[in-house]
Amino acid sequence: MTIYEQTKNMIRNQVNEALLKAKEQGEISFGAIPDYVIEEPREKEHGDFATNAAMLLAREAKKAPRMIAESIVKNLKTEGTYIKTAEVAGAGFVNFRLDPAWICEVLAVVEKEGERFGRVNVGEGKKIMVEFVSANPTGPMHMGNARGGALGDCLASVLDWAGYDVTREFYVNDAGNQIEKFGNSLEARYIQILKGEDAILFPEDGYHGDDIRQRAQAYIDQKGDGLLEVDREDRKKALVEFALEKNIDDLKADLEKYRIYYDVWFRESVLHENGEARKTVQELLDRGYAYENDGAIWFRATDFGESKDEVLVRQNGFLTYYAVDIAYHKNKFIDRGFDTVINIWGADHHGHVARLKGALAALDIAPERLEIILMQLVRLVSGGEVVRMSKRTGKSITLKDLLEETSIDAARFFFNMRQANSHFDFDLDLAVEQSNENPVFYVQYAHARICSILRLLSEQGICVKPVADINTVLLSTEQEIELMKKLADFPETIRQAAQLREPSLLTRYAMDLAAAFHGFYAACKVNSDDRSLTDARLVLCNAVRIALSNALTLMAISAPEQM
Repeated sequence: MTIYEQTKNMIRNQVNEALLKAKEQGEISFGAIPDYVIEEPREKEHGDFATNAAMLLAREAKKAPRMIAESIVKNLKTEGTYIKTAEVAGAGFVNFRLDPAWICEVLAVVEKEGERFGRVNVGEGKKIMVEFVSANPTGPMHMGNARGGALGDCLASVLDWAGYDVTREFYVNDAGNQIEKFGNSLEARYIQILKGEDAILFPEDGYHGDDIRQRAQAYIDQKGDGLLEVDREDRKKALVEFALEKNIDDLKADLEKYRIYYDVWFRESVLHENGEARKTVQELLDRGYAYENDGAIWFRATDFGESKDEVLVRQNGFLTYYAVDIAYHKNKFIDRGFDTVINIWGADHHGHVARLKGALAALDIAPERLEIILMQLVRLVSGGEVVRMSKRTGKSITLKDLLEETSIDAARFFFNMRQANSHFDFDLDLAVEQSNENPVFYVQYAHARICSILRLLSEQGICVKPVADINTVLLSTEQEIELMKKLADFPETIRQAAQLREPSLLTRYAMDLAAAFHGFYAACKVNSDDRSLTDARLVLCNAVRIALSNALTLMAISAPEQM
């Protein structure tokens, strides 16, 4: 239980006792105590916490909220609690002012939990999968993949810290139409390299990138021209098997450089090879949610609110991507037993959301167990202009290009600064700027500054003491109180980020904590003339260092000790 939860429970217990006493004395008449709110007022002058209990009881008690609030205050027992004063405000709120010692408790919590400070257990061990990036293995990753990677990985970390059993998964589309195009493209380049550009017409819908030519050349360098003499399908199969594995290895390498490590690389081809995809179509037929028409098999999507039915198996007998995707999600929920699955998709996939959920409902899988986060486009901006091409290749910007232009830390922080459903301009100039205008620099500098303080004072023989050995009451300035409050917010930030599936709350928290620390540092001299005060402020600094380090580590961003 967090400091805020403990404190709110303490206030709630006192309010409940006051209400029951007022009822006992005939001041108020009511049945059960309503589920009222205890929260921090927006305006600091209104106190530390406030409750709307009186306002919720007004109708049943047939009394004005202010009169009920006055009864609460009158019957409130504050002895042995952190409550210093309680007063009626506005239409009937009760505002509470607490002894500053309540927030000092956070220092002992940070000391005890250390690298685990911030962890909560809202997930209670439930199995949750986050599937993200899942870039087409026929070519390099683009800017959208860069954003999706940072978002998905940070969300997975937040969920882990919130007590879920998290699996990160990459879905490898190694079957279907794109692989057929991949094979045709590789074959054409292979023949052109060996026999000349005019030897074969390059397919109009093929992949025209230089990477295709490079893969074909690599095959020739290693294995020669033997494929010229084999059947065309065998030739394409050999080229695809060779190039696909290299592409997947490159995907893994680029993602690991980006500090993303997957638990599972799930291959679409498995669903074809083991028959799961065909079995899923048959199950939909057996359940009456699919039917045959004009030589094709259709899913009754209109039964689930869609405007038209969808093809599962084409007239040529080939499974559609939709059919395989249904089988893939059935595998996630039924075969592997995930309680919840979160997919991070590009916004262009919005039309696929409802029909996939409809298919899950047809298989008796609750659609709400599948959560889709739709991610908007990102633009790279430099000098106020949109950057569309890589300086190195003159082609579209890839993840590799981005990481050559800026740091991994900046990329991961920037991509998590906005909600996934918002368009985002990635400012390259700001990302490399070493100033407080750069948010990741601002946060990292706060951590480095604390490390410098600890190091310099340690050289003078002044080290961080156990919380039990310091006088926390000395931490009483507005900046110190606000800094400790922001510290205490960290577990709640993790809880909210997990429940809302919103990792941007974490970057906002890190910036707010850094700002609170910089404000404290400007107003409060750490190495003061009062050794007891120095000891207390040093413990506070160290607690902030731990929280900043934990927040940055969660985002897989470095926490430098000097800058």
